[in-house]
Amino acid sequence: MPYRPTLEFLLYDWLHVEQLSGRPRFADHSRETFDAVLDTCERIAREKYAPFNRTVDIEEPRFDGEKVILPQATHDAHEAYAASGMLSAAQDYEIGGMQLPYTVEAAANSFFAMASVSIGSGMLTVGNANLLLKHGTALQRQVFALNEFSGRWSGTMALSEPQAGSSLSDIATRAVPDGDDFASDPLGPRYRLTGNKMWISAGEHELAENIVHLVLAKIPGPDGKLIPGTKGISLFIVPKKLVNAEGELTGERNDIALAGLNHKLGWRGTTNTLLNFGEGRYPVRGQPGAIGYLVGRPHEGLRCMFHMMNEARIGVGTAAVMLGMAGYEASLEYARNRPQGRPVGQKSADGASAVGKDPAQPQVRIIEHTDVRRMLLAQKSLCEGGLALELYCARLVDEQHTGEPQAADDARLLLEVLTPIAKSWPSEWCLEANSLAIQVHGGYGYTRDFPVEQYWRDNRLNMIHEGTHGIQAADLLGRKVLMEGGKGLALLAQRVQATIARAQDHPPLAEHAQALGDAMQQVHAATQAAWSTGNPAEALANAVPYMQAFGHAVVAWLWLDVAAAVLAAGGDDPASQGRLYAARYFFRYELPKIGAWLQVAASRDPTCAQMPEAAF
Repeated sequence: MPYRPTLEFLLYDWLHVEQLSGRPRFADHSRETFDAVLDTCERIAREKYAPFNRTVDIEEPRFDGEKVILPQATHDAHEAYAASGMLSAAQDYEIGGMQLPYTVEAAANSFFAMASVSIGSGMLTVGNANLLLKHGTALQRQVFALNEFSGRWSGTMALSEPQAGSSLSDIATRAVPDGDDFASDPLGPRYRLTGNKMWISAGEHELAENIVHLVLAKIPGPDGKLIPGTKGISLFIVPKKLVNAEGELTGERNDIALAGLNHKLGWRGTTNTLLNFGEGRYPVRGQPGAIGYLVGRPHEGLRCMFHMMNEARIGVGTAAVMLGMAGYEASLEYARNRPQGRPVGQKSADGASAVGKDPAQPQVRIIEHTDVRRMLLAQKSLCEGGLALELYCARLVDEQHTGEPQAADDARLLLEVLTPIAKSWPSEWCLEANSLAIQVHGGYGYTRDFPVEQYWRDNRLNMIHEGTHGIQAADLLGRKVLMEGGKGLALLAQRVQATIARAQDHPPLAEHAQALGDAMQQVHAATQAAWSTGNPAEALANAVPYMQAFGHAVVAWLWLDVAAAVLAAGGDDPASQGRLYAARYFFRYELPKIGAWLQVAASRDPTCAQMPEAAF
């Protein structure tokens, strides 16, 4: 089944996104305009991205001593994407946007992730600009955000440091006021930054006229020392090239130097950098120190940055889904065309033994072998379930921004609970789908003659991108299911029960509805048991298995909801049958796994915590 019909079913027959056109913000839109956006993005992805996916994997970014060199295909793809208007698709008409629902924007961008995830489609630029719209001053929005939405400039987020990794409380980049008049700069309070930032995607390139870095740094206290912990972190706009209040380049480069390019397992078409801020290689006005402009108030940088990080987490989850989908489509095509082996014969007349394979018979296509069908159905179930998860979260974003007050607040709470799942679940299980795609190809799967090994390599990064599994799990069990007195978890349970009630109108789904109800009871009981001692170290020791189970329960819920929509529509075509079989697979092969995961979480099993270091 090609991807587009699957996407359209989820958008229109399941989520009913065309109903959003009844809201004032989206009143100019209809299914016709939504389809036009999907058509445009699908075409650009097909013409400018997909043919060059292997090219950008082989021709990695390189530094010639002055600038980073990328393949021409990357420049052409970036130009086509910027010209499409997708960088500002969800923004107001007044600033050049389309006022497109985020659900449709996310769906349209999925074509690019599937075609070539490492060429990129501006996820960080859009997230950067959205953060400035929310937290920046009027002039910061005008000068920086609007130039990013237009594609004239690009954006990054610079959090991690070589010595700190994901532990942002340990960052050491410092920001000090730049002169006595620092507070009066029209672009915001002006500081000089010094420090190093690691793993900065798109941190150096020539794709755009300028690069706008959003940098986390600490402002020293009165004693000159950095404030310990995350409370001392502030956020700064640090452009690669300095600009004036009219958004014009001044001709002076900021004191930001490329210290090195990181050559990674996957996403090889994206520059990934170590950047030195303020080392004096490019002195500004005769002094070392990168010029940065404060965003928001001092010491509130992490709160601002989470606005961008949450968007990026949904984006990473979507990228993981689409890499899984790409592998699924490739392995499905291979299985339908590769002849190999013969089917197991029928039992003998007395039923006592199986007749061996008849070598005189012609070979069959490998899709006729049951185990290959298992691997294909597993990929379909995992990837389409992940796609439903990401689109559902995108639909919650639209509800949060345009729904009635109570519905908007409910959407906010559900997003708080589901965002760790939206990032982590596809990163693990659509990676597993990529592994199965390689397996379907047999020995050819791990050669570069076929694309599936690249899809696996690209996807392996997503378990680390934007917060590791352990970080997401600690956030889920340590914060999200407890926040506001557990209100978000209770609201999720209500949504699940509503789906179970709808599914009970369809006898073929009764078994699945019962299994989902049992699973949610197990999740609830494990949540309570994990926290029964009130000791965070005990509760969180098995947070990752808990998150795995929680994610499986959520995806099972969404599969049940999708299956109910299929049956309500009365579909009996192959696509509808495929969705029902994929749902059945998930409930019979995947959901039963949660028992073991929840057992160690509920019992606060200390095996891993108690293992002596010397015994490893």
